[in-house]
Amino acid sequence: MKLICDGLELSDAIGKVSKALPQRVVNPVLEGIKITAEGETLTLYATDSEFSVERKINAEIIEEGEILVPGRIFSDYIKKLTDEQIELSETEKNRLRIRYNESEGYLQCLDKDDYPDKADINREKGFHILESELKDVINKTLFSASTDSRQILKGCLFEIDEYTLTVVALDGYRLALAKKALEQKSGRMSVVIPSRALNELSKLLGDGDKIARLFVEENLLVVEMENTTVSTRLLVGEYINYRQIIPEEFTTNVIINKQQFEAALDRASLLSRGEKNNLVKFEIKENIVCITGNSELGNIKENVSISLKGKDLNIAFNAKYISDCLRAMDNDFVKMNFTSSVAPCIITPCETDEYLYLVLPVRMVS
Repeated sequence: MKLICDGLELSDAIGKVSKALPQRVVNPVLEGIKITAEGETLTLYATDSEFSVERKINAEIIEEGEILVPGRIFSDYIKKLTDEQIELSETEKNRLRIRYNESEGYLQCLDKDDYPDKADINREKGFHILESELKDVINKTLFSASTDSRQILKGCLFEIDEYTLTVVALDGYRLALAKKALEQKSGRMSVVIPSRALNELSKLLGDGDKIARLFVEENLLVVEMENTTVSTRLLVGEYINYRQIIPEEFTTNVIINKQQFEAALDRASLLSRGEKNNLVKFEIKENIVCITGNSELGNIKENVSISLKGKDLNIAFNAKYISDCLRAMDNDFVKMNFTSSVAPCIITPCETDEYLYLVLPVRMVS
């Protein structure tokens, strides 16, 4: 193998595929990045056997071939050569020579025959969506996925119902739901995608009008973007019936300025952040919500103007759960809907029904 490529493009590609390198060393061969030179394309690929990223860049291929290089040291080395034209070539004794300007370095390669093959998938079952829209639904839900409960909740549920994608995450204390309309009829599908894969996928997705194509086969998901492909094993099991959790009738309805509410909640929760429940109390009455945070160090009260329909209410929450929801919303005003001091609160934007958040209250000791 021998090729010449741009150092900046190579570094960017390595940075993307490095997301799939294992976080813990279990099998040393998985610490490698596979480099394939073919035609006019240099392909880099990394996997931890559950999650993988492939990235293609243009290169001047002098001699085709394939090698497996130590991933992290290769990444660190190339990061320092972003202003250079780089020549990569395979030498005797399974080594990679890296030449730039009048300098060169050598890396001992790994045994590529021991590296797992890329999964092959039937591309008949799937759907496509704008990268920006896929990124949006991930970012609006992923923070609500569980980190320490049932395995099936350590990811997001992706449901396709012909022309609608619904994404759901929940952890037993809160729920996030986001929807996007699909331009093309896509049948019906329901899969649970691991949080780690979604977190890394979100970083790779763009904000423009490029298309992402998602394909599912058995317990594998493949996401194809421009020059980048991500694949992940899916979580197996029955997801919670989230529709039964979301109430539809309310006795107290509040409309509040999101920016003012977020700032007031942030200040009111200062004293309770070190405590387990990070408790704040809401006293809702007339045209004001009074947000109170207490601890042994003192107390803070914040008043925010609201539009109220229905009954007055006193209720308490873990402030972080409410703050996480507000941070994911990009609307000027939000609705908060309640039924009682012990029933879930539903938070939605005023302008759209594309997403909602459910947060369980904390029981107040009288």
